[in-house]
Amino acid sequence: MAHKYPNILIHLVFSTKERAKLIPTELLPRLAKYFAGIGRNHGIPVLAVGGISNHVHLLIVLPSDMTPAKAVQVLKANSSRWIRQHGITFTWQEGYGAFSVSSSNKAAVVDYIEHQAEHHRVRSYETEFEAMIRKSGMQFDGDETFG
Repeated sequence: MAHKYPNILIHLVFSTKERAKLIPTELLPRLAKYFAGIGRNHGIPVLAVGGISNHVHLLIVLPSDMTPAKAVQVLKANSSRWIRQHGITFTWQEGYGAFSVSSSNKAAVVDYIEHQAEHHRVRSYETEFEAMIRKSGMQFDGDETFG
């Protein structure tokens, strides 16, 4: 077959360095648009972006010729540069979470990502991330993950 029809949906999660509250609330909507622009420029469709001051969630369509690590590197490098241009001393934490999403669950994940502020009124980033790791069936080591 000569054509490619990838449908690789990935829910990405990554935090600020040491999970510090570095992203101003008023910048979050513009950051979401900037992530979408980064995606357009690099062939990584960004379907949803959400977050709070210390982390972000993105739902992307992973291109067939790109690894998740490369997609994260592109998104982090370009977004951190943009945040620093706004006068903020900024760095993303090393590492990330990348969780596969089935097409049938896409709408639920988009809704979850777009409502991060509400989720984090009652749940910390650390609790949320641990739950995502465990739900995916992966081993969780809090010391290794959160240092």
